[in-house]
Amino acid sequence: MQAVTLLAEAADLARRLDYTLREEYLDGAGGGHCFFGGKKWLLLDVTQSVDEQLSVITDALRTDDAVWRMPVSPQLAGMIRVSRAA
Repeated sequence: MQAVTLLAEAADLARRLDYTLREEYLDGAGGGHCFFGGKKWLLLDVTQSVDEQLSVITDALRTDDAVWRMPVSPQLAGMIRVSRAA
């Protein structure tokens, strides 16, 4: 599955899990996720590559147990399960 398709699936999944997604021009500073004001937030840096944005979303989804109660493609599920080596 192409990275663009996976990014769209991951973003849709995050929205279904009540994340508020913000796509901002951050000049390569990177995005992230947090819980603020009673909401789950995902901030994507649109200057980053599709793979980098996908990594930000999968990092957030990896911390959310509710993700496994949702339909997820095998490719995206594999990305969520994998944690980064130090």
